[in-house]
Amino acid sequence: MAVTLADVARLAGVSPATVSRVINDSAKKVAPELRERVLAAVAELHYVPNAHAQNVARPRKSAVGVIVHDVSDPYFAEITRGLQRQAAAHDRLLVICNSYREPERELAYVALLRAQQVHALILAGSGYHDEAFTARLNGELNAYQQGGGRVAVIGRHELVGSAVLPANEAGAYELGCRVLSRGHRRVGVIAGPRALTTTTDRLSGIRRAAAELDVALEHIVYADFTRDGGAAAAGELLAMTPDLTAILALNDSMAVGTLAALRERGVSVPGQISVTGFDDMPIARDVTPSLTTVRLPLVDMGERAMALALGDDAVPVSEPARAEVIWRESCAGTLPG
Repeated sequence: MAVTLADVARLAGVSPATVSRVINDSAKKVAPELRERVLAAVAELHYVPNAHAQNVARPRKSAVGVIVHDVSDPYFAEITRGLQRQAAAHDRLLVICNSYREPERELAYVALLRAQQVHALILAGSGYHDEAFTARLNGELNAYQQGGGRVAVIGRHELVGSAVLPANEAGAYELGCRVLSRGHRRVGVIAGPRALTTTTDRLSGIRRAAAELDVALEHIVYADFTRDGGAAAAGELLAMTPDLTAILALNDSMAVGTLAALRERGVSVPGQISVTGFDDMPIARDVTPSLTTVRLPLVDMGERAMALALGDDAVPVSEPARAEVIWRESCAGTLPG
Protein backbone atom coordinates (compact mmCIF):
# COMPACT_ATOMS: atom_id res chain seq x y z
CA MET A 1 0.00 0.00 0.00
CA ALA A 2 1.29 3.46 -0.91
CA VAL A 3 2.44 5.70 1.90
CA THR A 4 0.24 8.78 2.28
CA LEU A 5 0.81 12.28 3.54
CA ALA A 6 -1.35 11.38 6.57
CA ASP A 7 1.03 8.50 7.38
CA VAL A 8 3.96 10.92 7.42
CA ALA A 9 2.02 13.32 9.64
CA ARG A 10 1.22 10.56 12.17
CA LEU A 11 4.83 9.38 12.38
CA ALA A 12 6.17 12.93 12.71
CA GLY A 13 3.51 13.91 15.24
CA VAL A 14 2.39 16.94 13.26
CA SER A 15 -0.65 17.95 11.24
CA PRO A 16 -1.00 17.02 7.55
CA ALA A 17 -0.95 20.76 6.78
CA THR A 18 2.52 21.03 8.32
CA VAL A 19 3.76 18.09 6.25
CA SER A 20 2.34 19.73 3.13
CA ARG A 21 4.10 23.01 3.89
CA VAL A 22 7.45 21.26 4.31
CA ILE A 23 7.14 19.08 1.20
CA ASN A 24 5.85 21.90 -1.00
CA ASP A 25 8.36 24.43 0.36
CA SER A 26 5.51 26.74 1.28
CA ALA A 27 6.05 30.43 1.91
CA LYS A 28 4.42 29.84 5.29
CA LYS A 29 7.44 28.85 7.39
CA VAL A 30 7.64 25.77 9.61
CA ALA A 31 9.71 25.67 12.82
CA PRO A 32 13.12 24.00 12.24
CA GLU A 33 12.40 21.24 14.80
CA LEU A 34 9.09 20.32 13.13
CA ARG A 35 10.69 20.47 9.70
CA GLU A 36 13.37 17.98 10.77
CA ARG A 37 10.74 15.61 12.15
CA VAL A 38 8.79 15.73 8.91
CA LEU A 39 11.88 15.11 6.77
CA ALA A 40 12.93 12.21 9.00
CA ALA A 41 9.48 10.65 8.66
CA VAL A 42 9.55 11.12 4.89
CA ALA A 43 12.91 9.32 4.74
CA GLU A 44 11.82 6.49 7.05
CA LEU A 45 8.59 5.81 5.18
CA HIS A 46 10.13 6.39 1.71
CA TYR A 47 7.30 8.78 0.99
CA VAL A 48 7.02 10.06 -2.60
CA PRO A 49 4.91 13.21 -2.99
CA ASN A 50 2.03 13.17 -5.45
CA ALA A 51 3.18 15.29 -8.40
CA HIS A 52 -0.34 16.38 -9.32
CA ALA A 53 -1.07 17.50 -5.79
CA GLN A 54 2.20 19.40 -5.67
CA ASN A 55 1.36 21.22 -8.87
CA VAL A 56 -1.97 22.25 -7.40
CA ALA A 57 -0.20 23.56 -4.31
CA ARG A 58 2.69 25.30 -6.11
CA PRO A 59 2.09 25.14 -9.86
CA ARG A 60 4.50 27.86 -10.86
CA LYS A 61 7.53 26.54 -9.02
CA SER A 62 8.37 23.52 -11.14
CA ALA A 63 7.57 24.04 -14.83
CA VAL A 64 8.79 26.39 -17.56
CA GLY A 65 6.82 26.62 -20.79
CA VAL A 66 8.89 26.77 -23.99
CA ILE A 67 7.43 27.54 -27.41
CA VAL A 68 9.63 26.71 -30.40
CA HIS A 69 8.82 26.65 -34.10
CA ASP A 70 9.80 22.99 -34.48
CA VAL A 71 11.99 21.06 -32.04
CA SER A 72 12.97 18.63 -34.84
CA ASP A 73 14.64 21.53 -36.66
CA PRO A 74 18.38 21.32 -35.83
CA TYR A 75 18.42 25.02 -34.91
CA PHE A 76 15.78 24.56 -32.22
CA ALA A 77 17.15 21.18 -31.16
CA GLU A 78 20.45 22.86 -30.24
CA ILE A 79 18.71 25.70 -28.41
CA THR A 80 16.56 23.18 -26.56
CA ARG A 81 19.69 21.37 -25.38
CA GLY A 82 20.78 24.59 -23.71
CA LEU A 83 17.35 25.19 -22.22
CA GLN A 84 17.26 21.67 -20.79
CA ARG A 85 20.78 21.90 -19.39
CA GLN A 86 19.96 25.07 -17.44
CA ALA A 87 16.53 23.79 -16.42
CA ALA A 88 18.04 20.60 -15.01
CA ALA A 89 20.51 22.64 -12.98
CA HIS A 90 17.54 24.36 -11.33
CA ASP A 91 15.31 21.27 -11.01
CA ARG A 92 12.80 22.63 -13.51
CA LEU A 93 10.49 20.70 -15.81
CA LEU A 94 10.29 21.89 -19.42
CA VAL A 95 6.95 21.88 -21.23
CA ILE A 96 7.91 22.17 -24.92
CA CYS A 97 5.35 23.21 -27.54
CA ASN A 98 5.85 23.28 -31.32
CA SER A 99 4.13 26.20 -33.06
CA TYR A 100 5.23 25.10 -36.56
CA ARG A 101 5.56 28.82 -37.40
CA GLU A 102 1.80 29.28 -37.06
CA PRO A 103 1.12 32.51 -35.13
CA GLU A 104 -2.34 31.46 -33.96
CA ARG A 105 -0.98 28.20 -32.59
CA GLU A 106 1.71 30.16 -30.73
CA LEU A 107 -0.90 32.45 -29.22
CA ALA A 108 -3.01 29.45 -28.16
CA TYR A 109 -0.01 27.83 -26.46
CA VAL A 110 0.75 30.99 -24.50
CA ALA A 111 -2.84 31.04 -23.23
CA LEU A 112 -2.69 27.33 -22.36
CA LEU A 113 0.63 27.65 -20.51
CA ARG A 114 -0.72 30.68 -18.64
CA ALA A 115 -3.65 28.58 -17.51
CA GLN A 116 -1.21 25.93 -16.28
CA GLN A 117 0.52 28.64 -14.21
CA VAL A 118 4.04 27.75 -15.33
CA HIS A 119 6.80 29.66 -13.58
CA ALA A 120 8.09 31.26 -16.81
CA LEU A 121 7.52 31.37 -20.56
CA ILE A 122 10.26 31.24 -23.19
CA LEU A 123 9.53 31.96 -26.85
CA ALA A 124 12.46 30.51 -28.75
CA GLY A 125 11.44 31.24 -32.34
CA SER A 126 11.75 34.23 -34.61
CA GLY A 127 9.46 37.23 -34.29
CA TYR A 128 6.78 37.91 -36.91
CA HIS A 129 6.17 40.96 -39.10
CA ASP A 130 2.53 41.15 -38.01
CA GLU A 131 1.55 44.11 -35.83
CA ALA A 132 -1.96 42.84 -35.05
CA PHE A 133 -0.70 39.43 -33.94
CA THR A 134 2.13 40.98 -31.93
CA ALA A 135 -0.34 43.23 -30.10
CA ARG A 136 -2.53 40.25 -29.22
CA LEU A 137 0.43 38.19 -28.05
CA ASN A 138 1.72 41.07 -25.96
CA GLY A 139 -1.70 41.32 -24.33
CA GLU A 140 -1.42 37.69 -23.20
CA LEU A 141 2.18 38.10 -22.06
CA ASN A 142 1.47 41.33 -20.17
CA ALA A 143 -1.38 39.67 -18.29
CA TYR A 144 0.88 36.72 -17.51
CA GLN A 145 3.64 38.99 -16.17
CA GLN A 146 1.20 40.98 -14.07
CA GLY A 147 0.25 37.69 -12.43
CA GLY A 148 3.86 37.09 -11.44
CA GLY A 149 5.11 35.13 -14.45
CA ARG A 150 8.37 35.82 -16.26
CA VAL A 151 8.98 36.01 -20.02
CA ALA A 152 12.14 35.56 -22.10
CA VAL A 153 12.53 35.40 -25.88
CA ILE A 154 15.26 34.33 -28.27
CA GLY A 155 15.49 36.47 -31.39
CA ARG A 156 14.22 39.89 -32.38
CA HIS A 157 10.66 40.39 -31.17
CA GLU A 158 8.51 43.37 -30.33
CA LEU A 159 7.42 41.55 -27.18
CA VAL A 160 7.60 42.16 -23.45
CA GLY A 161 10.24 40.35 -21.42
CA SER A 162 13.97 39.78 -21.52
CA ALA A 163 15.72 38.70 -24.71
CA VAL A 164 18.74 36.90 -26.11
CA LEU A 165 19.51 38.57 -29.43
CA PRO A 166 21.55 36.59 -31.98
CA ALA A 167 23.70 38.77 -34.26
CA ASN A 168 21.83 37.76 -37.41
CA GLU A 169 22.38 40.97 -39.35
CA ALA A 170 26.03 41.35 -38.33
CA GLY A 171 26.83 37.70 -39.05
CA ALA A 172 25.22 37.84 -42.48
CA TYR A 173 27.05 41.08 -43.25
CA GLU A 174 30.42 39.53 -42.38
CA LEU A 175 29.63 36.44 -44.45
CA GLY A 176 28.51 38.57 -47.39
CA CYS A 177 31.72 40.60 -47.26
CA ARG A 178 33.86 37.46 -47.12
CA VAL A 179 32.11 35.84 -50.10
CA LEU A 180 31.71 38.89 -52.32
CA SER A 181 35.28 40.08 -51.74
CA ARG A 182 36.44 36.89 -53.45
CA GLY A 183 35.07 38.09 -56.76
CA HIS A 184 31.54 36.65 -56.75
CA ARG A 185 29.16 38.92 -58.67
CA ARG A 186 26.45 36.54 -59.88
CA VAL A 187 25.05 35.59 -56.50
CA GLY A 188 21.77 33.96 -55.53
CA VAL A 189 20.24 34.18 -52.06
CA ILE A 190 17.87 31.62 -50.55
CA ALA A 191 16.02 33.51 -47.83
CA GLY A 192 13.63 32.07 -45.25
CA PRO A 193 9.93 32.89 -44.87
CA ARG A 194 9.15 36.58 -45.49
CA ALA A 195 7.08 36.88 -42.31
CA LEU A 196 10.00 36.22 -39.93
CA THR A 197 12.29 38.85 -38.45
CA THR A 198 15.19 36.38 -38.65
CA THR A 199 14.84 36.32 -42.44
CA THR A 200 14.71 40.11 -42.59
CA ASP A 201 17.79 40.56 -40.42
CA ARG A 202 19.95 38.03 -42.24
CA LEU A 203 18.91 39.30 -45.64
CA SER A 204 19.59 42.87 -44.48
CA GLY A 205 23.17 41.92 -43.59
CA ILE A 206 23.78 40.36 -47.00
CA ARG A 207 22.30 43.42 -48.71
CA ARG A 208 24.50 45.77 -46.68
CA ALA A 209 27.61 43.87 -47.73
CA ALA A 210 26.49 43.86 -51.38
CA ALA A 211 25.86 47.60 -51.32
CA GLU A 212 29.29 48.34 -49.85
CA LEU A 213 31.01 46.15 -52.45
CA ASP A 214 28.85 47.48 -55.31
CA VAL A 215 27.31 44.10 -56.12
CA ALA A 216 23.77 43.93 -57.53
CA LEU A 217 21.80 41.44 -55.43
CA GLU A 218 19.09 40.55 -57.94
CA HIS A 219 18.40 36.87 -57.38
CA ILE A 220 16.53 36.22 -54.12
CA VAL A 221 14.14 33.32 -53.54
CA TYR A 222 12.10 32.88 -50.34
CA ALA A 223 11.58 29.37 -49.00
CA ASP A 224 10.84 27.38 -45.85
CA PHE A 225 13.77 27.01 -43.43
CA THR A 226 14.05 23.32 -44.41
CA ARG A 227 16.21 21.00 -46.48
CA ASP A 228 13.44 20.56 -49.07
CA GLY A 229 12.79 24.30 -49.13
CA GLY A 230 16.45 24.91 -49.93
CA ALA A 231 16.55 22.24 -52.64
CA ALA A 232 13.49 23.66 -54.39
CA ALA A 233 14.78 27.23 -54.13
CA ALA A 234 18.18 26.24 -55.53
CA GLY A 235 16.45 24.65 -58.52
CA GLU A 236 14.47 27.85 -59.04
CA LEU A 237 17.61 29.99 -58.89
CA LEU A 238 19.46 27.81 -61.40
CA ALA A 239 16.50 27.90 -63.78
CA MET A 240 16.51 31.70 -63.65
CA THR A 241 20.29 32.23 -63.67
CA PRO A 242 22.35 29.18 -64.70
CA ASP A 243 25.64 31.08 -64.48
CA LEU A 244 25.54 31.80 -60.72
CA THR A 245 28.89 31.49 -58.97
CA ALA A 246 27.56 31.49 -55.39
CA ILE A 247 24.38 30.65 -53.49
CA LEU A 248 23.96 32.05 -50.00
CA ALA A 249 21.34 30.10 -48.03
CA LEU A 250 20.20 31.80 -44.85
CA ASN A 251 20.21 28.65 -42.73
CA ASP A 252 22.14 25.38 -42.81
CA SER A 253 19.14 23.16 -43.53
CA MET A 254 18.45 25.09 -46.73
CA ALA A 255 22.16 24.98 -47.59
CA VAL A 256 22.17 21.18 -47.24
CA GLY A 257 19.20 21.04 -49.60
CA THR A 258 21.08 23.31 -52.00
CA LEU A 259 24.10 20.98 -51.98
CA ALA A 260 21.79 18.04 -52.77
CA ALA A 261 20.13 19.91 -55.64
CA LEU A 262 23.48 20.86 -57.15
CA ARG A 263 24.80 17.32 -56.79
CA GLU A 264 21.75 15.93 -58.62
CA ARG A 265 22.46 18.34 -61.49
CA GLY A 266 26.14 17.45 -61.65
CA VAL A 267 27.21 20.92 -60.53
CA SER A 268 30.56 20.98 -58.72
CA VAL A 269 30.79 22.68 -55.32
CA PRO A 270 32.81 24.83 -54.96
CA GLY A 271 34.32 24.33 -58.44
CA GLN A 272 31.33 25.84 -60.26
CA ILE A 273 29.20 27.28 -57.45
CA SER A 274 30.11 28.18 -53.89
CA VAL A 275 27.49 27.56 -51.19
CA THR A 276 27.08 28.99 -47.69
CA GLY A 277 24.67 28.44 -44.81
CA PHE A 278 23.93 30.04 -41.45
CA ASP A 279 23.82 28.70 -37.82
CA ASP A 280 26.63 26.08 -37.93
CA MET A 281 24.55 23.00 -37.20
CA PRO A 282 26.53 19.86 -36.28
CA ILE A 283 25.91 18.49 -39.79
CA ALA A 284 27.62 21.51 -41.40
CA ARG A 285 31.09 20.03 -40.86
CA ASP A 286 30.04 16.52 -41.94
CA VAL A 287 28.42 17.14 -45.34
CA THR A 288 30.57 16.93 -48.47
CA PRO A 289 31.96 19.45 -49.09
CA SER A 290 31.91 20.79 -45.53
CA LEU A 291 29.77 23.90 -45.27
CA THR A 292 30.93 27.48 -44.92
CA THR A 293 28.47 29.06 -42.51
CA VAL A 294 27.88 31.54 -39.69
CA ARG A 295 28.18 30.10 -36.21
CA LEU A 296 25.69 31.14 -33.55
CA PRO A 297 26.19 29.86 -29.97
CA LEU A 298 22.86 28.05 -30.01
CA VAL A 299 23.27 25.91 -26.88
CA ASP A 300 24.57 28.93 -24.98
CA MET A 301 21.63 31.00 -26.24
CA GLY A 302 19.25 28.43 -24.75
CA GLU A 303 21.10 28.44 -21.44
CA ARG A 304 21.08 32.23 -21.26
CA ALA A 305 17.38 32.47 -22.11
CA MET A 306 16.56 30.02 -19.33
CA ALA A 307 18.77 31.96 -16.90
CA LEU A 308 16.88 35.16 -17.78
CA ALA A 309 13.54 33.40 -17.34
CA LEU A 310 14.53 32.08 -13.93
CA GLY A 311 16.28 35.26 -12.80
CA ASP A 312 14.99 38.08 -10.66
CA ASP A 313 15.76 41.16 -12.78
CA ALA A 314 13.28 43.90 -12.02
CA VAL A 315 13.40 45.22 -15.60
CA PRO A 316 13.77 43.33 -18.90
CA VAL A 317 17.33 42.51 -19.93
CA SER A 318 18.69 42.13 -23.49
CA GLU A 319 21.80 40.04 -24.07
CA PRO A 320 23.58 39.88 -27.45
CA ALA A 321 24.83 36.58 -28.87
CA ARG A 322 27.70 37.10 -31.28
CA ALA A 323 28.08 35.45 -34.68
CA GLU A 324 31.25 34.13 -36.30
CA VAL A 325 31.93 33.13 -39.91
CA ILE A 326 33.27 29.57 -40.20
CA TRP A 327 35.05 29.11 -43.55
CA ARG A 328 35.01 25.55 -44.91
CA GLU A 329 35.30 23.69 -48.21
CA SER A 330 32.01 24.72 -49.85
CA CYS A 331 33.35 28.16 -50.81
CA ALA A 332 36.01 28.75 -53.45
CA GLY A 333 38.99 31.00 -52.96
CA THR A 334 39.40 34.26 -54.83
CA LEU A 335 37.80 34.12 -58.29
CA PRO A 336 39.71 35.46 -61.29
CA GLY A 337 38.86 39.05 -62.08
